[in-house]
Amino acid sequence: MAEEAEFDFGDNVDTSTFEQILDMDEGEEEGGHEFSKSIVFGFLDQAETTFVKMDAAKKKGDLPELSSLGHFLKGSSATLGFTKVKEECEKIQHYGQNKDESGVHDEDDDEKCLKLIGQSIEKAQVAYRTIKKLMEDYYAKLEEGG
Repeated sequence: MAEEAEFDFGDNVDTSTFEQILDMDEGEEEGGHEFSKSIVFGFLDQAETTFVKMDAAKKKGDLPELSSLGHFLKGSSATLGFTKVKEECEKIQHYGQNKDESGVHDEDDDEKCLKLIGQSIEKAQVAYRTIKKLMEDYYAKLEEGG
């Protein structure tokens, strides 16, 4: 897997997890990465839609919906190894359950939870934009044969 190792994802991607997705491309013709690319870009589209839903749920103060959306996006980002998105979505999940960021201690103040969710949504969106750029660059480099 030398070609994957040449690309620096920094601490945005757990490379061992991401390489498991890339391994699914093995059945394709030499240099083909359509399968993993479709999974990655499917996630990116899904994340954009989920962020829109999170914003709407936040405006309504719907903590259970925010928790559910955080859980959903946490799972798909974890599957791909997108660590920073996963970490913020896990916090959103916990805050939506009236817990602290670790999910251990109760936090009864809904307004505080909504404020913390807003901060985590912003951080998750920043991490998402970083991942999107990294993945666009990565797959462009693969297509160039580099």
